[in-house]
Amino acid sequence: MLIMNRRRLVEDKIQRIVSGQTAYAESKELIRLVKRELERQNLPVYMDETDSGCWFIPKQKQAQ
Repeated sequence: MLIMNRRRLVEDKIQRIVSGQTAYAESKELIRLVKRELERQNLPVYMDETDSGCWFIPKQKQAQ
């Protein structure tokens, strides 16, 4: 059985968001950690939470 480090999973998801891609998390613990890191880094995202998980969709920066 492969055991994944939660910190590594969060870092991978944050990196996807920073690069403009969407990220998905299934477990409540992983969703909580991703939300905390997004807030810490002040990254704007749309969150689509369902009973089965949460999609994190990066918001596009508006041109000025």
